[in-house]
Amino acid sequence: MNPAKAPAELIFAALQNPIGMTISYNWLHEYLPEKIEPEKLSKILTAIGLEVESMTPYESIQGGLAGLVIGEVLTREKHPDADKLSLTTVNIGGEAPLQIVCGAPNVAAGQKVVVAPIGTTIYPSQGDPLTMKKAKIRGVESFGMICAEDEIGMGNSHDGILVLPGDAPVGTAAADYFKPYNDILFEIGLTPNRMDAMSHLGVARDVCAYLVHHHKQSAPVRTPIKPQAFKPDQKNNSITVEIRDEQACARYCGVVLSNITIAPSPAWLQDKLRAIGQKPINNLVDVTNYILHETGQPLHAFDADKIRQQRVIVQLANEKQPFLCLDGKTRELQSSDLVIADAEGPMCLAGVYGGQESGVTETTTRIFLESAWFHPTTIRKTSLHHGLRTDAATRFEKGVDIAQTADVLKRAAVLIREITGCSIDSDIIDIYPHPRQKTEVVLKYHYLKKLSGKHYHVDTVRDILSSLGFEIIKEGQDDIRVAVPFSKPDISIPADLVEEIMRIDGLDNIDIPQTISLAPAVETLAGDHQLRERIANYLVGQGFREIFTNSITNSAYYNDDTLATTVKMMNSLSAGLNVMRPSTLETGLEAVAYNINRKNSNLLFFEMGKTYSTKGTDQYSEKQHISLYLSGASRAASWRNKSVAADMYFLKGVVQNLATLSGLSIQWTSLPATEQLGQGLQLEANGKVLGHIAAVQPAALNRFDIKQAVYYADIFWDNFCEAALQQKIQYREISKFPAVQRDLAIVVDQALRYEAVEQATQQARVNKLTHLELFDIFESEKLGAGKKSMAISFTFQDHEKTLTDKEIDGMMKKLIDSYEKHLKADIRKG
Repeated sequence: MNPAKAPAELIFAALQNPIGMTISYNWLHEYLPEKIEPEKLSKILTAIGLEVESMTPYESIQGGLAGLVIGEVLTREKHPDADKLSLTTVNIGGEAPLQIVCGAPNVAAGQKVVVAPIGTTIYPSQGDPLTMKKAKIRGVESFGMICAEDEIGMGNSHDGILVLPGDAPVGTAAADYFKPYNDILFEIGLTPNRMDAMSHLGVARDVCAYLVHHHKQSAPVRTPIKPQAFKPDQKNNSITVEIRDEQACARYCGVVLSNITIAPSPAWLQDKLRAIGQKPINNLVDVTNYILHETGQPLHAFDADKIRQQRVIVQLANEKQPFLCLDGKTRELQSSDLVIADAEGPMCLAGVYGGQESGVTETTTRIFLESAWFHPTTIRKTSLHHGLRTDAATRFEKGVDIAQTADVLKRAAVLIREITGCSIDSDIIDIYPHPRQKTEVVLKYHYLKKLSGKHYHVDTVRDILSSLGFEIIKEGQDDIRVAVPFSKPDISIPADLVEEIMRIDGLDNIDIPQTISLAPAVETLAGDHQLRERIANYLVGQGFREIFTNSITNSAYYNDDTLATTVKMMNSLSAGLNVMRPSTLETGLEAVAYNINRKNSNLLFFEMGKTYSTKGTDQYSEKQHISLYLSGASRAASWRNKSVAADMYFLKGVVQNLATLSGLSIQWTSLPATEQLGQGLQLEANGKVLGHIAAVQPAALNRFDIKQAVYYADIFWDNFCEAALQQKIQYREISKFPAVQRDLAIVVDQALRYEAVEQATQQARVNKLTHLELFDIFESEKLGAGKKSMAISFTFQDHEKTLTDKEIDGMMKKLIDSYEKHLKADIRKG
């Protein structure tokens, strides 16, 4: 295809976009063996396939308290000309104290305070930044400001100035005293297959592999997962776990923690979560979110005292079973939903969303913490069906690392104990009925060279794969066999290993060969593809723009009769995208409306897309179409020409040319108006309908708020292509004998359509007539009531000899006789 590119045109595309992932520079460095500057780290991440889309600084307090200092109020006196103002002197560690006029009611001598000297910019919690200048307030000079917490972005209180403890060191920078959290955030665009990089540890693993290869040094990940640190305080667990669907849940782990006090998290944890856009909730929820973004493994906490009969059952839900979710909404479950249940009913939509009745509250003191592996397809179906797109579901539906399920749970339990002071009341409950075997892949070195274009030493191949977590099973002279880590479920064939090696080595390091071998081009496109390409090229050459619109659309566009055969989405993402389109008209009108609303009103669009229908269960069909949309001017105004509005005749000419380009001889027949389209024309060839053209009805345009005419052509590609491919192209020499033209004007009924003239011409059976063309229509009372004159030009030619006047007169008589007989026409003379 040859889609023309223009910024003004809208292109609707159903693409699998990269997944946005926020990585904290500070957080990532906890797992790296060495310090890497942000700019260099950004280049490394992009080089290894983790494209950095943005790198932005983060400040927990805007401005980072820059320029603010700790001061001590030495004196405080009443302002001579204002009852509510105080005149103070403040020591900030300089050569002399500062005189500052302060309006706070709580200012007093001896206080340690935060001071903004002249030249300092402060960033209030509300409002715009403000730079301190020397001021005269009621006749008294002021050289700065004693700050309240809301004036420097540290809170919302404005009751008075911020008073610090007495041991706050005078002259110290406020940033050094308060130590606000500063970070750099990398926004990474992950391709959908890279679930292994949907965590800080996963990204760190890739960076370390880069360091191993390029720095030729040992660079192990500094992992926080230390299973040996897990030691239960006691083992009096009473909770049992049962998996009833081992395909949907291949592994389920849990642990019991008691004596928990739900409270705010420590500052370091809150800072890390806020930096990556997560809102801190409480110490328990924050740890589970922290572990998710650290390891990529989702966790879920149940209030253990709410688990009825202390039984945890992993099973499929009952059809139409009601379930009260954490957001307070009751959802109707389906039989394909996997749930975590107790003895009496569901507690949680597995891997997607928690339940209100088993959720952790401020009064919870004992929890059951879950870590599991759920089948990606099961989670995706549930997530889409209920419209619950959670962080946990996003990970599970791409496949989490089944090998780390228990170890991550141990890490979480130890961290919760450190933060909350709780006790671990059980060992890890680990139900793993059928331990999985790692996928093994054999990579031949000659295949690596062929696919990558570079020769890699066997040691390089081994080192890169080992650093990425692949287990080397066997090395030979010609190949290497490896076991794929469970964290990389997308890797199953040798080409996947080539990709891993190339991205760590760097695509920029592939040598460009000195010589390039070219083979003669061979046309391998099938006939329908060639025809499609030819048509696309022609349309683009005529000024059309190709659009791609969504095959999923809104059922509200269609009436009940159409919806009866429309394919409906089972797991629609929104109410506005809930059916597969039965027609290309409506999605094309969306594109037209979008452009018109942005002052791009002269539109020539075409689309090659499909429509869908059904006759019942398992009876589905899809059909290919070429659709044209015209609106506004078909030719813009210029110094040579006036603007020409798009109309049915222009559209008919384009479609006629497409048929001619495809070797088709088509006939046009009239088509009655419908609810969506006005009276139009149908094109046919060899007895088959190839499509239709028409103006869009005003009512249909109003639905999209389109206030200018739109003309629409719908070509049924399967029929059109079949008819075109049956035609054989024949070549012949240009005739040596001249063509002869004659004109004729006929008076006919005003309602007569030109297609009747064409039919009457065919019935005359004039073999040497090669072309006819209508070149004038004239209406006048002189012709008679309800009459019009049609002037037609005829072209005759004989390829064997020169035509004589007598022969031409004979053929013209045949035509006149046919018109008089079939059209009741009168011949105009003079």
